[in-house]
Amino acid sequence: MLKGKRILLGITGGIAAYKAAMLARLLVRAGADVRVAMTEAATRFVTPVTFQALSNQPVW
Repeated sequence: MLKGKRILLGITGGIAAYKAAMLARLLVRAGADVRVAMTEAATRFVTPVTFQALSNQPVW
């Protein structure tokens, strides 16, 4: 469904940041090329390594 689409997922510091991990996983499963950008505050809730593993891309 999303094959060939490029998505930049921006994650900020909020308690709902952990839900972005599920979203990233679903987008990748749907065929999207997902890139993740996180604020420093977001890394207090979810580590960049999590998103790197889910997206197979480096995290900004």
